[in-house]
Amino acid sequence: MNRLLLTATLVERAALRFTPAGLPALDLVLRHESQVTQDGQPRKVSLDIKARAIGAEITQRLAGLDLGSEHGFSGFLGSQRNGRGIVFHVTELD
Repeated sequence: MNRLLLTATLVERAALRFTPAGLPALDLVLRHESQVTQDGQPRKVSLDIKARAIGAEITQRLAGLDLGSEHGFSGFLGSQRNGRGIVFHVTELD
């Protein structure tokens, strides 16, 4: 199953664009920071991840968020167009 749930801060949001099919799309950068336990030891996790939202409802909701605000994001992982790296496709905002 390819499902990602991530609490993150919205750090970048590009201008609204449209896909070749005419769907609204937003490119984002999300920042996550937390502490997890690995092999019984605490570990600090910090990462920035490229994200993308496609569709009218989700892009409208994301466009209304303040930069620097923290939210729960849900979706799936896919590859970038050039095949290098991953992108988090946001489908829901919690």
